[in-house]
Amino acid sequence: MERSTFADAVAEQLPGLLRYARTLVTDEHTAEDLVSDTVVRALERQANYQGEASLATWLHRILHNIAVDSFRRNREVPLADISDQVELDWREDAFTVDAETVVARAETRSELNDALIRLPFSYRSAVLLHDGHGLTSRQVAHIQSVGLPAAKQRLRRGRMMLVSALAEGHERRESLRGVPLGCWEARSRVSDYLDDELPQAQRLQVEKHLETCPTCPPLYASLVGARTALADLDRSMDRDPDTVIPPRLRNRLNR
Repeated sequence: MERSTFADAVAEQLPGLLRYARTLVTDEHTAEDLVSDTVVRALERQANYQGEASLATWLHRILHNIAVDSFRRNREVPLADISDQVELDWREDAFTVDAETVVARAETRSELNDALIRLPFSYRSAVLLHDGHGLTSRQVAHIQSVGLPAAKQRLRRGRMMLVSALAEGHERRESLRGVPLGCWEARSRVSDYLDDELPQAQRLQVEKHLETCPTCPPLYASLVGARTALADLDRSMDRDPDTVIPPRLRNRLNR
């Protein structure tokens, strides 16, 4: 396929990719960046597309992989054992939820987005691709580079987590009542806040959020602690005689 023809075919898939990205993340700019990076990578790797899967599936796989890398670098919420805990809850015969409440919240876009963003990425992606975008479990497995049983397990657990998150939505929103910014919006700005690169208005919003949010301060404190430890490590390396550049190597650099 000629490059111009391939580019046109990719362009036709942009609406679907953007819908997927917008449901993966709550920030519009982040969603657009994911799609933009997907397009760039697809054009760079055109030769890798051999037509084994549809172009839409291939592009969704690229976007998924880019998003995975992004979320590994900057997790939205602590994810340890969330899926295991939800499954333990669902194993209990006495566990249930108020179906009317869950359905009502699912039909409210802000409530649904708030619940989705609390799912670990791989489960959120599986639910969105399958239930939101109508892909088959086999297509989800291809996009996520996992076997079919793993894709089905992610879908099963993702649905459970989504219902549990929707059921708990009211309590969580009550705890965040009056807190400026959503948690992800605040957390996505924390890195720039640490580097003193935010406009004053946004800086004040982040500070106010950290003053009143019950979940974000520990994450912020962890970021500060990790950054400080890295800086201390770098300074200790400067004092370590083993890190001095050997004269032979310095001579080679100065040739």
